[in-house]
Amino acid sequence: VLPEATSAWLEPHTLSSPATWAGHIPFAAWLMATLRPRTLVELGVYSGISYLAFCQAAVEHQVPLRAWGVDTWEGAPHAGHYDASVLQKLRAEHDARYGHFSTLVQSLFDDALHTVPDASVDLLHIDGLHTYEAVRHDFETWKGKLSERAVVLFHDTAVRQGDFGVWRFWDEVTRDYPSLSFEHSNGLGVLLVGPQVPALLKDLARQPDRWAQAGRYFSALGERLERRTQTLHLQTLLADLQGKDSAQHAWIQQQDAQLRDAQQTQQVDARTIEALQQLVAKRDGEL
Repeated sequence: VLPEATSAWLEPHTLSSPATWAGHIPFAAWLMATLRPRTLVELGVYSGISYLAFCQAAVEHQVPLRAWGVDTWEGAPHAGHYDASVLQKLRAEHDARYGHFSTLVQSLFDDALHTVPDASVDLLHIDGLHTYEAVRHDFETWKGKLSERAVVLFHDTAVRQGDFGVWRFWDEVTRDYPSLSFEHSNGLGVLLVGPQVPALLKDLARQPDRWAQAGRYFSALGERLERRTQTLHLQTLLADLQGKDSAQHAWIQQQDAQLRDAQQTQQVDARTIEALQQLVAKRDGEL
């Protein structure tokens, strides 16, 4: 189907929510082998499902990469709010496997601009707040960091519900740059910004029939990973519920034991009071 097509057969070390990004991991792996970016920046890392896949692909395809993953890890309207355990779990895997070339930056996207050299980013993944205004701001703010070979990815281009506005910005920005896009797994937009993007990517953008065939290939591979991620998520939820049920059962047993102890104490107290009353009555009789 494509040169280096087998590079898409990545078996991720870790799969986590959101499952919809799992569907794009095969393309992400192929893109790493094809673009061979020198610098990667991801805006909106969350659990790390996409970022860890990029890093793993860089290692497996021997891409000499410098990477930054930026997030506040405080949650957002579209990702939900979560506690510090999300970042702690991510760091445990990331630092051990990829810490020698990758850095997790806990900050607002704008505040992280100074950490990345200008005109250096070959691959930028924008996956933060998904409103039209936020996506447009992120692209325009980080545009000065893009290199002559830059490719920019936008997730959720196919989502048109609520205040999701990535699709609106995607419709606008693709008038200025060649592009590729996927409809599966909430959609992924691939914007070919740099004038020196690999010729293969430009050729695919000019050959819709060939790209449609390639898209079916990536979608089929991605569907398998998306289903696996959903299964793992359900298994985690089930284990959590079972753990809560177990904890609740233990609490109920503890409360029941305390109640029995209290009842026994009350019974002892009642017998003691009765014995005292009998003793007092007896002494009164003797007097």
